[in-house]
Amino acid sequence: MKLKIYLFLFFISLKSFSQTEKSKTAQDSIKKEDLHEVVITASRRSENIMSSPISIEQLKSAEAKKMGSPSIYEALENVKGVQIITPSLGFKVINTRGFANSTNVRFAQLVDGIDNQAPHLGAPIANALGANDLDIDKIEIIPGTAAALYGMNAINGLANIQTKNPFEYQGISIQQLTGINHVGNIDRFSPKVYSQFNLRFAKTFNEKIAFKINASSTGGTDWVADDRTDLAPNANASTNLFGTDNPAYDEVNGYGNESANRKTLNLNGKNYVVARTGYRETDISDYEIKNYKADLGFYFRPKKGNELSATYKTALINTIYQRSNRFRLNNYTLNQFTVDYHTPIFQVKAYATTENTGDSYNMRSLAENMDRAFKSDDKWFADYSTAYKNAITGGATVADAHRMSRTSSDQGRFIPRTEIYENKKNELIDINNWDIGAALRVKSTLVHGEGLINWDKAFASFFEKIDAKLLSGFDYRNYIIVPDGNYFINPVSSSENLTYQKMGGFTQLTKNLFQEKLILGATLRVDKADYFDAKFTPQFTVVYSPKETISFRTSYQTGYRFPGIFEGFSNVNSGGVKRVGGLRIMSDGIFENSYTKTSIDKFQAQVNSDVNTNGLTQAQALEKNKNTIQKNPYTYLEPEFVKSFEFGFRGMALNKNLFIDVDFYYNSYKNFIAQVEASIPNTTDPNLIPTALYSKNTQNRYRLWTNSKSKIYNYGGSLGLRYRFNQTFTGLTNVTYTKLDRTDDKDGLEDGFNTPEFNVNGTLLANNIWQNLGASVTARYQNNFDYVSFLVSGTVPAYWTMDAQVNYNFKKGISAKLGGTNVLNKTYTSMLGGPSIGGLYYLSLVWETK
Repeated sequence: MKLKIYLFLFFISLKSFSQTEKSKTAQDSIKKEDLHEVVITASRRSENIMSSPISIEQLKSAEAKKMGSPSIYEALENVKGVQIITPSLGFKVINTRGFANSTNVRFAQLVDGIDNQAPHLGAPIANALGANDLDIDKIEIIPGTAAALYGMNAINGLANIQTKNPFEYQGISIQQLTGINHVGNIDRFSPKVYSQFNLRFAKTFNEKIAFKINASSTGGTDWVADDRTDLAPNANASTNLFGTDNPAYDEVNGYGNESANRKTLNLNGKNYVVARTGYRETDISDYEIKNYKADLGFYFRPKKGNELSATYKTALINTIYQRSNRFRLNNYTLNQFTVDYHTPIFQVKAYATTENTGDSYNMRSLAENMDRAFKSDDKWFADYSTAYKNAITGGATVADAHRMSRTSSDQGRFIPRTEIYENKKNELIDINNWDIGAALRVKSTLVHGEGLINWDKAFASFFEKIDAKLLSGFDYRNYIIVPDGNYFINPVSSSENLTYQKMGGFTQLTKNLFQEKLILGATLRVDKADYFDAKFTPQFTVVYSPKETISFRTSYQTGYRFPGIFEGFSNVNSGGVKRVGGLRIMSDGIFENSYTKTSIDKFQAQVNSDVNTNGLTQAQALEKNKNTIQKNPYTYLEPEFVKSFEFGFRGMALNKNLFIDVDFYYNSYKNFIAQVEASIPNTTDPNLIPTALYSKNTQNRYRLWTNSKSKIYNYGGSLGLRYRFNQTFTGLTNVTYTKLDRTDDKDGLEDGFNTPEFNVNGTLLANNIWQNLGASVTARYQNNFDYVSFLVSGTVPAYWTMDAQVNYNFKKGISAKLGGTNVLNKTYTSMLGGPSIGGLYYLSLVWETK
């Protein structure tokens, strides 16, 4: 109800503002700018946005700076079709059109066409290696598959951050943003300072030579993840132990008490599932965030239209990162070297990105090995059993006996924030073996080369006659991983680095008809990766523009996503469960000889229930329920595949004051890359397999990357409106609808859709309200949605939030912006397992000279 009231007041305000009139000449100039906006990402060549054959969104730096977001990157949350999830204040993840997760390997992120992913993750760490606010010109987003032209696993979308060229944008720019968060948060922190400093310096020596330098520093205190919901609420349902009485209690942001840290104990004739105590994230994590980054670029223009550039980027990251577990990234570094040469006819580009995870660690492994460091699992469970029997003998109730047993068994445990605890923690986070330590020690390199040729520029007279354009491109990529013995090994040679290569190419033909009112396009791409056959990706597009202010577009596209390094080659021991890459070279024989964890868990629960409630002996219960156990039906990895149909409309109305952009799409996916847990019993005797799979000590447990057997269909659409009332006031609003249609052959392995059905944004921008004073307010709403991950599954509650800012441009190139995100400080979560997000309030000062 509150949301409806705010939106109603918002639109009433817009109507009242529309009475103000400004210069008609300036107004017409702005309309023309909208009409002839140029984008380059949709077709990899400059084109009018009205002629773009697929959906594309853009966020200009000048507009983003007038929004309440503290950075341009974070302002993407206001763009039509974009969903952002927040595992950390220093780590935000962009997604479009469903199947979001904290490591979004289906969405590519580029800076000036250069992939800025962390190589072993296969996805970027937010904008950690990207451009700072002073150097961003605009951001273009393709909300849908971009695989035909880019081929870098961009089957859900792609963002391209475009920076300012030093030939066009010269001078010195300095920004200091100082803010505060954790306001009113009495549970963990008093208010904390947030700081961001940005520097840009660009200069031309003459019309041929230029350079630029950027530097950025960000620091603050992260949002806190402290969800205490029990992930195993029914583990002891057959003994009526629930809530805090449940000895298998496993809270979402508590680690070291997961499935691998539990054991079934027979106590006084009853079977109880008991977990180690573990530690909360608030006890074991460092919530300080830091991100330092810098880049240096040299640019040379030998003649008009030709440019050679060489750039170097570096970043150091301290933040929290989330995938199947939550990780603390400490002294994590990325470096990137790029050489680019382009002319009107062709472009060649090469870059290398190196990654070093530094002193990072796995929070879950740290928690479980802190427990094991003071007492082994066998000793702890034995002490628990003895203490329980003594408590029952002394007259304690069952629930009290379990509490007393835990207290007794935990005597001598490391207590957070004590000196002995900190010493042990520092020791464990430096041990690169997750069975006994917690270190994440990965060194990797991504080497990439690509080229483009515009045949219609090379043979201009011929293509002008047939009124067509022809573009071809190729790319090569090689991932190089240094085996660390814990996270990665080389299955071929222990003395050599692990490599994984991909290559591809495409040709795109577009044909203009009827004085360019109709544009037909066709693209064919082929990609080949190690261990896989070549895959072909076609794209067909049609754009019809009956007049300058209206265009209709439709397209059919396909896309492939090849497994990433971790999905294909991981080799991690963690808590007695080995996480193994899904390529045959890594997991040969495991799929064929294993049984699914889902069926084993069900089998164990049924055995416990029969023992506890039906009076069966354990042997009888094992025999009765043995057919519950199911062989693993999955096999070795294949690439994911998507087919996408899209229809869209762009147009201007109401005397060109209203810009409308609508899109509808329907997607089908197959071969989702997902994980399955399975175990191989320590016996080949069929009669002994149930007994072996009942106990964790007599089975080898695995988490395997494989393909879901499900075929998944989803659809949706979005509507974006921009209405310019006059020179002062502009209203922006967009609505995105995303729906999981159905799942055929559902097997439960497909990635969670993890996307709200409705996402609504509304922004009022005001320029020069009085002299150089401007302001804006943004309201956002999304409904509740189901969230599925290996860390936690459940429902993300609906939320609405508001950002606001006022800005003033002083003389001599100085500007100020006072603003806040979630200004009402109503905490919310964007994903399960992640933090609670509160208000962030800031003052930004910028000084620019040319």
